[in-house]
Amino acid sequence: AWAKVDKHTFFFQFSWLISISVLLTLVGGRLLKQAKAPLLLHKPFIVVWNAPTEQCRLRYKVDLDLSIFDIASNTNETLSGSNVTIFYHTHLGYYPYYSDNGDPVNGGVPQNESLIKHLNKAKSDIDYSIPMKKFQGLGVIDWENWRPQWDRNWGNKTIYRNKSLEMVRQRHPHWSEDKIRKVAKEEFENAGKSFMNNTILLAEHMRPNGLWGYYLYPDCYNYDYKEQPETYTGKCPDIESSRNDLLLWLWKESTALYPSIYLDYILKSSPNALKFVHYRVKEAIRIASIARKDYVLPVFVYSRPFYAYTFRVLTEIDLVHTIGESAALGAAGVVLWGSIQYESCSTVKQYIDGPLGHYVINVTSAAKLCSKVLCKKNGRCIRKNSDSSAYLHLPPQNFKIQVRHSEKGPRFQVTGKLSLKDIEAMRQRFMCQCYQGWTGIFCELPDRRVRDASHEAACGLVLSRTMQHPSAPKSQQAVHTSAPFPSSVGDVIISRASKPPLNGLLISWHLFFPHFLLRNMKFTDIDNGHFLTSVAIKLILAFKIND
Repeated sequence: AWAKVDKHTFFFQFSWLISISVLLTLVGGRLLKQAKAPLLLHKPFIVVWNAPTEQCRLRYKVDLDLSIFDIASNTNETLSGSNVTIFYHTHLGYYPYYSDNGDPVNGGVPQNESLIKHLNKAKSDIDYSIPMKKFQGLGVIDWENWRPQWDRNWGNKTIYRNKSLEMVRQRHPHWSEDKIRKVAKEEFENAGKSFMNNTILLAEHMRPNGLWGYYLYPDCYNYDYKEQPETYTGKCPDIESSRNDLLLWLWKESTALYPSIYLDYILKSSPNALKFVHYRVKEAIRIASIARKDYVLPVFVYSRPFYAYTFRVLTEIDLVHTIGESAALGAAGVVLWGSIQYESCSTVKQYIDGPLGHYVINVTSAAKLCSKVLCKKNGRCIRKNSDSSAYLHLPPQNFKIQVRHSEKGPRFQVTGKLSLKDIEAMRQRFMCQCYQGWTGIFCELPDRRVRDASHEAACGLVLSRTMQHPSAPKSQQAVHTSAPFPSSVGDVIISRASKPPLNGLLISWHLFFPHFLLRNMKFTDIDNGHFLTSVAIKLILAFKIND
């Protein structure tokens, strides 16, 4: 039968099979959703220092020169600055919570505090902490006292469920416990959602170039390594992944994700440490890919140079388990966090000058090199098989990382060159995730969709400006003046005014709208869509609204 096949037909079929085989091998690169361009140009993976270590220099004369390690740090290594700012619960608005003594602060539960009052205060706090209008760094909101999902408030967070139940029970003493629980859950979750969503929306309106998200979101809840170390898999429980899916409202409003991979000392240098980190980062990458339709959110993984609650530095293998694993899975960076109570600045310096700095320069250099060789600098390299043991490391046989003792210039110097064998190994283990605006297996092609979208947006802007210009024809001006904003606001006002006690009143919406709408706005109103949310936030930005 083979003898009767025309050689041209055979060649065509054979070539087709080869093409399909190659496509199937590399199709993962094509199907990957595009990523947001890196925070720093041509740096697909960065390490950020987020620790207030300026006292090391001021008090102990120990200089931590982090910039030479390609570690982006704030001026004087403070917690807040041009590169990264973290807002704790006491530093952003009127965050409701219960103290360790059980005393309510700002109402205790979110349904007890005024959202407008909170947002007004949050606006002032953001202006104070981030005075730079063009802030382009990491904006991290650290709210850990309660979680917006009822079922995730367990342990010492049970108080938020109990207090919510008490509030409903006091208002409706004759209701059944099932009904009380249902309403309490609904009120708490609606209020919590409104607080979290509107706070991050306000931040994004004020500092639109920042990368905003909540610390520890998403979480994986894979903490059972203490109870069952021998059978520990590291996988996120199915129920927790499902609950993360239900937080889509939060992922849609975030512009970055900040999961945590702090290692307990019990995990030191163990396979369980890798399992713990792997599935936490993997879950964050999964959420990042479903949050937006057009691109994958950048993931910045919070880690520590020490084991949790200790000043024992991570071993070299655990640097691989944390920083290395995050880079290989496709994170945009790792944030190294530290508390203010550094007992030994010299220990920190020795670690940075030694294993930590050496490994950071290794991974960040390898990530840049892979991006250049495989992805034309238009994408980042990620594992083809997320569960493999491939890492973005410089090939030790062809590269050297040398310590420079000169006071000027970088402390570490990387020398070497990739061999053809090294490049082939990269292609076998890694694939490209293209940045927005680029496509192709190796990110070699401009994405026409982005170009066309930009062209349409530009045309729309020109058209809009033409309509507004005084010299435009009256017909065009009429089209512009019939824009939906006033009529939509009017519809809202008329709708609200038609209900008691405001029915029958003649309302001038352009004079009465701010106080009228916001004073009577409930959490459910804000949740009905972006319109009311955007209007409320823009009004707060425009002028201070009294609650």
